[in-house]
Amino acid sequence: MASPVAPGNALAFPSPFRPSLPPPIEIVRPSPSQAAEPRAYRKDAARHLYASNQHRIYAGKLPPLLYAIGVLDVEVDGRGEVQALSWQRAPRHAPEVIAEIERTVRAAAPYPAPTRMGGVVYTDVWLWDKSGRFQLDTLSEGQY
Repeated sequence: MASPVAPGNALAFPSPFRPSLPPPIEIVRPSPSQAAEPRAYRKDAARHLYASNQHRIYAGKLPPLLYAIGVLDVEVDGRGEVQALSWQRAPRHAPEVIAEIERTVRAAAPYPAPTRMGGVVYTDVWLWDKSGRFQLDTLSEGQY
């Protein structure tokens, strides 16, 4: 049987499929926070969460009736890693929102390292629209 390709023509037969490995995940650490107390750190954390979730932020004033409101304490260690979450007021009528907020907070790590405090527990209020978009009270544009 004659060869369908002239000798030396390497382009005629594709090389076997070799799946490429995805590039390694590069963890980019945000700039350290210079906040000296939790209330000031809350703004740095909120800005970080907004930057990590730009497509999920509710733009403009929120409607008068929100789907869910939650108050969450977040413990961040000196490197900006989330150590614990604790609900002060969980939106129990919307367990899917509770789970999504917790997932969102953890996925945004590492946070700005609280260098002046060595670690921090900060509190923010999550304002959740029925569309699945949200605002944090710290950076909220208000409601109609």
